[in-house]
Amino acid sequence: MNSNASLISVIHGPNLNLLGTREPEIYGTETLDQINVTLRQEASTLALGIEFLQSNHEGNLVDHLQACRGRVQGIILNAAAYTHTSVAIRDAILSLDNTIPVIEVHLSIPGSRESFRKVNMIEDIVDGRIEGFGSMSYLLALKALSTLVAKRG
Repeated sequence: MNSNASLISVIHGPNLNLLGTREPEIYGTETLDQINVTLRQEASTLALGIEFLQSNHEGNLVDHLQACRGRVQGIILNAAAYTHTSVAIRDAILSLDNTIPVIEVHLSIPGSRESFRKVNMIEDIVDGRIEGFGSMSYLLALKALSTLVAKRG
């Protein structure tokens, strides 16, 4: 990575390590590794650095969000099930003080599924949300972040 390139952190929440095998009728058959490879290739095309974290543990996600302060220029976050329950992740995003754009991503459209998925703890504090396009949701988020990061210069 060029040392002057903007760094994007892609954060994958719980159960996303099982992509490709877990509920493929909802989430598709592409694995998380395949999604990350595609994102790495697109980041290179956009002259962006990129890093990845997947964790099933809420505290790890909070720690990573806090560690992004002053280090990365953009975040793609698929908080997965924690989208609906985590005040801690919400507070970690708020701790970024609007200095780092955050794009929320979902492979499916959570609000069109079970009623408990209509609750979204972070929708009002992220810079945007892309959902329902399967793995393409991540690519769309990366392109959107590239634009946001360039504007913030």
